[in-house]
Amino acid sequence: MLALPQAFHRAPWLWAVTAATLAVHLAVAGRYDFFRDELYFIICGRHPAFGYVDQPPLVPLLAAATQALGQSLWLLRLPAALAAAALVPVTAAFARLLGGNEGAALIAGGASAISPVLIGLSATLFTSSFDALGWTALAYFVARALLRGDDRALLWAGLIAGIAFEVKYGVVLWLVGIALGLALTPQRRLFARRSLWLGALLALLIAAPNLWWQTQAGWPFLEVTRSHARDNLTGSPLFFLLHQIFVVNPFLGPLWVAGLIVPFTFPPLTPVRFLPIAWLSAAILTWGSHGKDYYLAGAYPTLFALGAAAAVRAWLWLRVMLIAGAVALTLVALPITLPILSPDRLGPYMARTHLRPRPNQGSAVGAPLTQLFSDQFGWRALEQTVAGAYHALPQAELARAAILTRNYGQAAALDFYGSADRLPPAMSGHNQYYLWGPRPSDGAALILVGQAAARWRARCARLDVIGRVENPYSMPYEKGPILVCHGFRGDLAKGWPRIKLYY
Repeated sequence: MLALPQAFHRAPWLWAVTAATLAVHLAVAGRYDFFRDELYFIICGRHPAFGYVDQPPLVPLLAAATQALGQSLWLLRLPAALAAAALVPVTAAFARLLGGNEGAALIAGGASAISPVLIGLSATLFTSSFDALGWTALAYFVARALLRGDDRALLWAGLIAGIAFEVKYGVVLWLVGIALGLALTPQRRLFARRSLWLGALLALLIAAPNLWWQTQAGWPFLEVTRSHARDNLTGSPLFFLLHQIFVVNPFLGPLWVAGLIVPFTFPPLTPVRFLPIAWLSAAILTWGSHGKDYYLAGAYPTLFALGAAAAVRAWLWLRVMLIAGAVALTLVALPITLPILSPDRLGPYMARTHLRPRPNQGSAVGAPLTQLFSDQFGWRALEQTVAGAYHALPQAELARAAILTRNYGQAAALDFYGSADRLPPAMSGHNQYYLWGPRPSDGAALILVGQAAARWRARCARLDVIGRVENPYSMPYEKGPILVCHGFRGDLAKGWPRIKLYY
């Protein structure tokens, strides 16, 4: 459908940019350590289900599959790197579909490769790692159906929409935006085509197992979303817009802003006016729901393609200046989006360049590095400390001991690294771990991670501090004592609802 082999033959630069994108991501994929969410995905995927409290199933299942033969950080991040590389030819093909020449395809594909926010989302295996590829392919096929009269394209759009939903629920923002854009323009005639509804049915069938799971579980994802909205630092509409310009790359701003405008001023692009409306709708929904700055990132390659289709008519010197500026700024920002520098050098680098990312949620305030990087440190030390405490327990307590953590990052790290040290499965009230419930324990010994001693002292016959987790680069809330509660006076099963944390 995309005729990628022919595209590569016509424009060998596609090979160069695509290969360079993949090479850069893979070159640094094994640096630092597993990200908090990556550990959580792996453990969730080892409990196969149609859904989880805070996400659809595809990324957890994929994460677990990459670790089936042993721990491999590089292999875990390979799918995200492939998605980043694939985005280049897909965006270039979109620019050609919109009437752009090879120069337009170069601009559009290159912009998708060098936008800092898109690079950062592919630095780890994350549900958002596939947003840009999925959203762009979805918009491409809808536009193709309109511009080429290709009914099969709507079936492909439905397939992509269903798969994207099983990756991350955020695609709903884009689907609502596209539907609204079509309804508000003459392209609403697309709703009369049978293939559109067949594509929608296909998407629904793919999404159905997860929708069923969320329904059966009482839609916990909505509770998680409300909690995030209270903590997210979205800011005012103007601040949100300016921050979008910053994270996408200010030198690329004229390109995607042109993508919002030219369908209303350039007759050949009139049939795709629904796309700028889709972006505006998704932006309003993201801001109105207090979403994070990267929630909208998947829409920008579409705007790059729109802007590039008209940009080739701009003065050559202006195009060269903006592209050179965009490349230069991305090179400067690259150590902040990918783990290129050692952590001891990254902090001073951010201070010198004044490019330290703004926290996008309250819990990210105080990150020694960036939250993405800080959440890759301290997990192995945590497991080693807990393993030491566990195996130091008296034999009478050892077989009946349990581990309770404050959040899913701690629990997943103990489950992932702890199998080699024969640790029992960790417990937590955080998100999916809450649904897995308390492990059987008679309270002989309870190892507490991330818990306040004052909260537990009255519930234990004896409460010992047996170690601390300290790492200069980890998030502040991950630093603290490891406690052992001997003779727990209580019932974890009865008290389990009180430790529920959907966030």
